[in-house]
Amino acid sequence: MTAALPPDEFTAWLAREGRRRYHARHPFHVRMHAGTLTPAELRAWVTNRYYYQTRIPMKDALIVAKSEDPAFRRWWIGRIHDHDDPERGLALWLRLAEAVGCDPGEVASLRSVLPGVRFACDAYVALVRDASLVEAVASSLTEWFAPDLLTERIVAWRRHYPWVGEAGLAYFRDRVPRARRDGEEACAFVVRQATTYDAQARCVAALVRKTEILWHLLDCVAQAGGAEASAEWVP
Repeated sequence: MTAALPPDEFTAWLAREGRRRYHARHPFHVRMHAGTLTPAELRAWVTNRYYYQTRIPMKDALIVAKSEDPAFRRWWIGRIHDHDDPERGLALWLRLAEAVGCDPGEVASLRSVLPGVRFACDAYVALVRDASLVEAVASSLTEWFAPDLLTERIVAWRRHYPWVGEAGLAYFRDRVPRARRDGEEACAFVVRQATTYDAQARCVAALVRKTEILWHLLDCVAQAGGAEASAEWVP
């Protein structure tokens, strides 16, 4: 039986696998930051990504329900509040939708979400539903890599899409410190709780699966617009 990795080696494993597969490398995302997306492509991304945003508090509710520890539940339920707060989370995403030229009511209705995006995001909820608590938390570790991406996105959108306006970027600004906190805290929990090599490997697999889901979401949006899809996916 393989011995569990020391905490620093396990942390490095999670970081390595998550970073090399993170959707920041997707061609559609690269184009976004290079300023070559059309307004229609931005609107398509905002509309479809909103469906993913709506799944986040649902998967977090499933994570809360998995724990027998009141302290954990009190801690993790804060993530649901972050997304469902009428002044943050989903509300700020709808403000972004309006800023890029979408009808917020139409976006919130979810009627225009691509079938493949629904499939991918629902698969994330199913992943969390069926996983152990520590694996479910590990699947959320894409947030660990989000602060740098969000910071770069703010700069890129200000430079290339100034017509969106500062109010439209509020979701990104709000998420930078929260994603950093959430990612670091979740990683610390996973490293503490995954005490065997088998558990560590399952946690890495859950994180990899989550990166695949986010990558597939962008594939769907890119292909719907006739753009390049997953040529750079790291298997």
